[in-house]
Amino acid sequence: MKMGWRILPLALGGLAVILAGCGKSESGPATLFQWQDYTAPAFYAEYEKSYGEKPGTTIFADEDEAFSKMRAGFKPDVMGPCLYSLPRWKDAGLLAPIDTAKLKNWNKLPPALRDLPGISAGPGKVWFVPHYWGNTSLTIRTDLAPEYAKSQSWDILFDPKYKGRVSVLDGADDVVPFVAHMIGIDAYKMSEADWVKVQAKLRELVPQLRFVSADNSALAQGLASGEIVAAMSWRTTFASLNREKKPVAYLNPPGGIFTYVCGLVMHKDPSNEEKALALIDAGIADAAAVYMITTIGDEPANIEAMKTVPDSVFETLGVPRDLETFLKSGIFQQPLPNKDKIVSAWTEIKSGVQ
Repeated sequence: MKMGWRILPLALGGLAVILAGCGKSESGPATLFQWQDYTAPAFYAEYEKSYGEKPGTTIFADEDEAFSKMRAGFKPDVMGPCLYSLPRWKDAGLLAPIDTAKLKNWNKLPPALRDLPGISAGPGKVWFVPHYWGNTSLTIRTDLAPEYAKSQSWDILFDPKYKGRVSVLDGADDVVPFVAHMIGIDAYKMSEADWVKVQAKLRELVPQLRFVSADNSALAQGLASGEIVAAMSWRTTFASLNREKKPVAYLNPPGGIFTYVCGLVMHKDPSNEEKALALIDAGIADAAAVYMITTIGDEPANIEAMKTVPDSVFETLGVPRDLETFLKSGIFQQPLPNKDKIVSAWTEIKSGVQ
């Protein structure tokens, strides 16, 4: 008998009927509000198996867009922000605590992710379930800028020799901490005097740039063609080029590179809490984790599932098999203080890119 079906005796002349349970409820499918890559069927396969239905999916381009849409009344059940957006979403009253005891895959996440600062919602509960992580650094063409492949330095962004042939990401959460780090400032603890110095460095950067983009395809195409020789990018950009055997390197300078963590959160008023939790759990399942690292190129929060992944996948990404140790070596991206002011300033500064 299919698991989840139940035979219930009814007092109707000794008859019995078979009722299909399968975990279904009278509510409709759970809804997922997520980055495009993370709405793939692999991330809700276990949910679909349990409930016999696909979740509804809606895509956002960035967390600011998602935040505005929810503030305007959109109510998905599960959302996929990155950690630096968590305080803003939580403080706006958009989230409900998640009971980790109801997630069978929770303990497959390493302590470094289960204990991230700011995610606890009390004993046994969290506001944010880590889903995946990755890095922000520079992808460079080793044949076109060999000296930087050797030095592992981010200074190529400011090198007059490569003016007009470098690019950076467009989000303030990526660019501001990156450039601040280059001049010895911690963007997450900077004073007003520090912020003045960072703005000056950003203004120095803009004339160097060919373009500003968070589009992985545009960055990869620019590097592949030689239009740009270095691009601030996520590791996924490097991985796609490395997979195609392009002459690229992902820089890892002294002092470490930035690590972002994105996760799954539950709306304060889910249409069905059981389904919402099942959808979150499906996102961190073993098969979802394997799909993530082999197809997208981000590193899964569920590192236990990586035991089945071949060495060639890690070699393509340029990361060691010991993901937990590697994870600890990075600089975790955090919420920027006075973010609205920083975003406004960076928007004005980057408008100078032609």
